[in-house]
Amino acid sequence: MTASDVAAEDASQKAPRIYVYSPSGAVQDKTAFHRGVRWLKKSGYHVTLDEAVLARATRFAGDHASRVAAVHRAADSGADLALISRGGYGINHLLPLLDYARIASAIDRGTQFMGFSDFTALQMALYARTGRITWAGASLGVDFGATPQPDEITLACFEDVLHGVGEGTGWRIRKDCAPYDGLEIAQATLWGGNLAVLTSLIGTPYFPAIKGGILFLEDVGEPPYRIERMLVQLEQAGVLAAQQAILLGHFTDARVIPHDRGFNLTKVVAALRQRVSVPVLTGLPFGHVSTKVCLPFGAEVSLRVGAREAMLIWGHL
Repeated sequence: MTASDVAAEDASQKAPRIYVYSPSGAVQDKTAFHRGVRWLKKSGYHVTLDEAVLARATRFAGDHASRVAAVHRAADSGADLALISRGGYGINHLLPLLDYARIASAIDRGTQFMGFSDFTALQMALYARTGRITWAGASLGVDFGATPQPDEITLACFEDVLHGVGEGTGWRIRKDCAPYDGLEIAQATLWGGNLAVLTSLIGTPYFPAIKGGILFLEDVGEPPYRIERMLVQLEQAGVLAAQQAILLGHFTDARVIPHDRGFNLTKVVAALRQRVSVPVLTGLPFGHVSTKVCLPFGAEVSLRVGAREAMLIWGHL
């Protein structure tokens, strides 16, 4: 073996290892899936595919037992990152069946879990049961396979997590956030995710009781009145008033219909601000969009809001 071969092998061994699994819906766009795998490999990552990553049982990526097994295999993989293939629907079924101590041990050994959308259910349950930090961020198909080149910001945030160098994220605030100029929150637990998934867990053992936190929310395909209905449920359950701030990401395809008569997302946010005393910031680059940051669910963070930009800072995790 030549010196260059040894160097190449050493570099290969140091490359981050990614384990791809499917805990929710079945992979629908296999072209995007395979493109995402090729892109990660081309970028120098070691990629291992779960044995059931492309399984299907009706709309799900296998029955409940097989998807539980996939989550456990991801935990046992020893990878640097366990990455979901896609979201969809289905993790709620698995929550009573998961070995949370097994997953928590994997995180303690250095395997980080990342995803968004339906993945919110696993994050909520894991934090409620173990207090472990997970990452709200990219998934394989939509973020690395939907287009020939991933979004630069999404990619940069993803790589920061893999290499352990991420310390925070910032975004340009909108005009409606002007009243919050100068807001500073020194310490708060960051949590949240998909609004519909999160709200569906109220009243279950998998909804963490977080006081004084910073709650971030996003959704897709929900019209404004449904978004408001879920926000009202969180409000009436006492969840919103218990937070120090609420961060709204993207609510993609929040389409209005003629019957709405001008009742749109802007009005939903304005009404929410009138009902709660908690600061409600908009524009967080997260959700069912191509540009998304990575957010450490369960980490202690600080929030600073200026005239033009908001910053979430969590230091080195």
